[in-house]
Amino acid sequence: MAKKKSKEINLDNLEEELVDTEEEVPEEEIEEIEEFSLDEISEEEEISEIFEEEIEAVEEVEELAPEEEIIDERIYIIPLAKARKGPRNKWAKKSIRYLREFMTRHFKPESLVISQEVNERIWERGIQKPPRKLKVRVTKNIDGLCVVYLA
Repeated sequence: MAKKKSKEINLDNLEEELVDTEEEVPEEEIEEIEEFSLDEISEEEEISEIFEEEIEAVEEVEELAPEEEIIDERIYIIPLAKARKGPRNKWAKKSIRYLREFMTRHFKPESLVISQEVNERIWERGIQKPPRKLKVRVTKNIDGLCVVYLA
């Protein structure tokens, strides 16, 4: 293997390069920040100032999102024991698949969404030990979208 040739750097050359680069970069204006003391601000004011913008943003989103009209809402206890046939390392995957089949058979949705809570409950104990039964609440809106929640 060939050795890399190291380039010697002289301090004088380094200083000259730094001076050259500083001249090229234009100086940006720095905004001055008002001075304040921590004693003047209470914890409640501090918290409200920090979260004030986030609260306003959340309120705007809530105003923009129209309320969905729910046509149908049902509660099911889904037997997932049938998903335990076959290799043990696929039981949780099969449980999700069986849940989807069950919901399409009973609700006939145009599209189906399984909430994060339901997914986490099935995968809670790992891939080999999904629950044998699952109690869920299913809502269907006007567009045919079904959403599965934990009951």
